[in-house]
Amino acid sequence: MQDTEITRRLAAWTVGLDAEAIPETVRAEGVRTFVNWLGCAVGGARHETVDRALAAALPFSGPARAQVIGRAERVDELHAALLNGISSHVLDYDDTHLKTIIHPAGPVASAILAVAETRAVSGRDFLTALIAGIEVECRIGNSVYPDHYDRGWHITGTAGVFGAAAATGRLLGLTELQMTWAFGIAATQSSGFREMFGTMCKSFHPGRAAQNGAMAAFLAKADFDSSLRAIEAPRGWANVLSTKQDYGEIVDGLGTRWEAGLNTYKPFACGIVIHPAIDGCQQLRDKLGARVADIASVELRTHPLVLELTGKTAPTTGLEGKFSVFHSAATALLYGDGSPTAFTDERVRDPAVMALRDKVKATSDGSVHEDAVHIAVTLTDGERIELHVPHAIGSLERPLSNEAIGEKFVTQSVPVIGEVASRALLAMGWALESSDDVAAIASASAAQA
Repeated sequence: MQDTEITRRLAAWTVGLDAEAIPETVRAEGVRTFVNWLGCAVGGARHETVDRALAAALPFSGPARAQVIGRAERVDELHAALLNGISSHVLDYDDTHLKTIIHPAGPVASAILAVAETRAVSGRDFLTALIAGIEVECRIGNSVYPDHYDRGWHITGTAGVFGAAAATGRLLGLTELQMTWAFGIAATQSSGFREMFGTMCKSFHPGRAAQNGAMAAFLAKADFDSSLRAIEAPRGWANVLSTKQDYGEIVDGLGTRWEAGLNTYKPFACGIVIHPAIDGCQQLRDKLGARVADIASVELRTHPLVLELTGKTAPTTGLEGKFSVFHSAATALLYGDGSPTAFTDERVRDPAVMALRDKVKATSDGSVHEDAVHIAVTLTDGERIELHVPHAIGSLERPLSNEAIGEKFVTQSVPVIGEVASRALLAMGWALESSDDVAAIASASAAQA
């Protein structure tokens, strides 16, 4: 196989994918992915990040044809993709493809639900497009990870734009040539820096990927051309943005090896690498009971990515707290909390949390798996209690059940749209594949003005 065929082969597969060829297990995972994304989009809808983004975007919005999920406002499709991508990621509670740390649904679902509001799209066609988009972005991510990520790119934004283009292109009925162009148009808009973690820009990345990917598909539909080798060319995406290029990860086993079936869902609203520490600290809290007040020190032995990504020792905002393993361990021990309430400005500035946070020490150990942690708690009387978490809850080895995903959905959405609307929306999400028109799901998410 020549490396000049990658973009075209991926485009051909994306256009030709038959819904009947997708295994039932992968389709079921696609529904779980959508339900989880929808709950996160509603849950984040009233965050100040979304408020500010909406205020900035409204003067430039076109016809109000698409719902801002979880809010009363409607905007044009491209701005809805942007805003819903932001809201679905702002709580850092969304899905994760653990092989690449891509959050797959944000760019893809945000784009195609907005686009589906202007044309009749069945749940079955929507689900097929969602799975195709996730497969594309995760395979492209696999081809450059970890080098691309290590260089400082936020892979959800950089690879997610391809997923949004692929999924939107499916809904628009692009030809193989047009899909190839769409991937090129997506590639030239790919961006997002890890430097932005802990700021509002982190959630802007999947939102912008959704918006840019959808725009790429619309441009390609109008025969706006691009390079036919945008991914693999010497000055194309993979060679410019990474020192690793494994094109077999993109095209080998298409239709037989499904990255979309490997998605996972966060039980905690923060960076995925912190989850083992929160899981372990919650277990220790249950064991210690009132003796949590007697903790003299907490020692964490973690994978090196933990301190690299979440080493903020003194966060001052809730968004920064999501990238502090020290804050996360302290609030899990004190309150047993890893939900969005653990990462508010108020909780980060809680004197009790701050005092315990200063007692948490973390060291990197390359022998510790990414979803594992070793924890040692020493009490004031000298007693030492140790715990090893080999796989955090929410990992492929300990996946969230449908019931847990539903509970997470309701917990997030009830404060935003109320109990009745939340339960009804959750039921619509689980019934996605049988829906005649998925635009009804977006409308059902609307908060009362």
